[in-house]
Amino acid sequence: MPTLAIVGAQWGDEGKGKVTDYLAARADMVVRYQGGANAGHTVVFRGETFRLHHVPSGIFYPGTICLIGNGVVVDPEHLLQEIDELEARGIDTRSLFISDRAQVIMPYHKEQDRLEEEVRGDRRLGTTGRGIGPCYADKVARYGIRMIDLLDRASLAEALDRVLPIKNRLLRQVFHHPGFEKEVLLNQFLAYGERLRGRIVDTVTLVNEAAEAGKRILFEGAQGTLLDIDYGTYPFVTSSSPTAGGVSVGSGLGPTRLQGVLGVAKAYATRVGEGPFPSEEKGELGARLRQRGQEFGTTTGRPRRCGWFDAVVGRFAVRVNGITGLAITKLDVLDGFEKVRICVGYRYGGQVRRTLPTDLRLLAQSQPVYEELPGWEQTRGARTFSELPAAAQRYLEALADLCGAPIALVSVGYDRDETIVVRPDLLLL
Repeated sequence: MPTLAIVGAQWGDEGKGKVTDYLAARADMVVRYQGGANAGHTVVFRGETFRLHHVPSGIFYPGTICLIGNGVVVDPEHLLQEIDELEARGIDTRSLFISDRAQVIMPYHKEQDRLEEEVRGDRRLGTTGRGIGPCYADKVARYGIRMIDLLDRASLAEALDRVLPIKNRLLRQVFHHPGFEKEVLLNQFLAYGERLRGRIVDTVTLVNEAAEAGKRILFEGAQGTLLDIDYGTYPFVTSSSPTAGGVSVGSGLGPTRLQGVLGVAKAYATRVGEGPFPSEEKGELGARLRQRGQEFGTTTGRPRRCGWFDAVVGRFAVRVNGITGLAITKLDVLDGFEKVRICVGYRYGGQVRRTLPTDLRLLAQSQPVYEELPGWEQTRGARTFSELPAAAQRYLEALADLCGAPIALVSVGYDRDETIVVRPDLLLL
């Protein structure tokens, strides 16, 4: 029963898509367990770039079952567009299935998301406007719509009768929006359900039967630890649990069946949207990292904020996820830097903290404390740890020591073969 969770150890965008794609070559099943179309994974396959939003990164391997778990919020229109695009480019999607328990993103969720951001003004959260937060809120409020409802007219009609009067009253009285008509939504989403019929299944049974049969299963998270609804820089977070604790809730696999947690982190740090980012570099250095790393959001295209690796964040991520190994991506982006830095603490009020504060005001006003190491010339082309420049090896060893977890894998480029496996045992290989 080799089961491995792949989680983001920073603010998302760490390269989880490439890591999952690389490990999926030996996987029987890949399960996406949270988030929605607000997240994106970029995968290079056969020299082509694919940007995935709903579909797990294992879709490029024939025979690998790909599941969208119950913890995901699904935009059926967007999912169908993604499936159509993949198939138009020669990718077989017959192995893709969606949990019948997954919540459905409706048009009123997107409008509510957009309108609430407008009202926040300068205090906006920086959402993608995809309706993720309102959909999760409806799930908790117990008037959400589930994928199984799209397969039956009576069920969907009943679900809309439950929620639409509330949503329309909110939209009309608070936001002066015309609202939505039941029959229009009913016919639109029944059509989506018909196209997805055969894919909407009991994924909880599928994942548990695979585990019981000793199949190799990867659990793919979206976003990252610092965007977790509980452990992230609240309120500048996502609406789900990208941490390893979300695996069981979002897939139905019991927590005692998870064997390992791989934390993915860039060799530097990035963040999209609002919120504190202590090691951010706003000048020429940040622009250099952004350009070299092509740091633009997969979903929105927004330029990512860039800075040095934050080991305080890394250590926090190791603890809350129970990370058993680290995958460091984009090491090659730091090639050619004369010096590289690692944030090892935050200075505030004359004191240095080595742990992540909950108070965002404190975090926003803190100054990073750096440890400086010598840079290196070239990592691309290396295929073993020993082939890396000595300075790059020392940098990786410092990251492992400061974060408190061993390095399992290193990425030195976009392609699959530009990957160094350091500890295959930690990857359950």
